[in-house]
Amino acid sequence: MGKDESFEKGLRNRREVLGNDWVERSLARATTFTAEFQNLITRYAWDEIWSRPGLPRKTRRIMVLTTTMAMGRWEEFELHVRAALAAADDTRLTPDELKEVLLQNAIYAGVPAANTAFNLAQNILRDVAGDIGYALTPASPRDPK
Repeated sequence: MGKDESFEKGLRNRREVLGNDWVERSLARATTFTAEFQNLITRYAWDEIWSRPGLPRKTRRIMVLTTTMAMGRWEEFELHVRAALAAADDTRLTPDELKEVLLQNAIYAGVPAANTAFNLAQNILRDVAGDIGYALTPASPRDPK
């Protein structure tokens, strides 16, 4: 497969995972300084890695969330939270699944990372709640359910 074909395949994956609007904005921001990097990540990350058959795409989504949370890569974390909640296919994460991912990672990535992740994810949920049919309602930490 040539570079052009790999780029186009990666671009399709990138659009499916992150959404067309995000990808269009990202590509529109490319300059002579960043265009080669955009080409590289589209071919390498979005074709070579995201196209591999070894893991379902939903698992890959969860792995990206856990890694970006653990590393404190908050811009990427927010991007992937939004994409996971907005996905129109079986790779979508429900708010409850997202919560479980963050709780699991609180143990392995640490409470400070989880505190930031929960805060960012809750802000995103407020933004998209109507779009995904979810309501954030008050709850007591003494009896959270």
